[in-house]
Amino acid sequence: MSQQSLVEQITNIVVPILESMSMELVDLEYKHEGRDWFLRIFIDKEGGVNLDDCAEASREIGAVLEVEDIVRTAYRLEVSSPGIDRPLKKVQDFERFAGSLVKVKTYESLDPDQRGHARKTFVGTLLGIEGGLVRIEQTDKKGGVVELPLEGIAKANLEYEF
Repeated sequence: MSQQSLVEQITNIVVPILESMSMELVDLEYKHEGRDWFLRIFIDKEGGVNLDDCAEASREIGAVLEVEDIVRTAYRLEVSSPGIDRPLKKVQDFERFAGSLVKVKTYESLDPDQRGHARKTFVGTLLGIEGGLVRIEQTDKKGGVVELPLEGIAKANLEYEF
């Protein structure tokens, strides 16, 4: 079984468990680091998650994964919050966090505001998503709104505002 297929199977198991706990799956990683394998599950809920939420989700997920026995190697299960720089991956994330400061990196260099220099990183206030385009009000000196195609986004995160 490929690693991608395994991650999809784990995701299909984890999502209903978290939904029953009024939580959402933000991200899931299955990685080999050093001599160990790690299954990292990042969760969130309205108002944020705390240590007790993570511990409860870990117990529930761990028990079901043990019964399903789809992960054939020994691994360490880690369940945590996505942190203050929460990744934005789904359309719903770009809708939910409209008004928040974000940092978006694209796969290819773009010049969506016709400034004459293409770049891959855009920082600003997330205005939302419409028609597959993520809209950002830039916070640099020149400002302006850029529209970036969702499928062209390599990585998007909330930026912590001090």
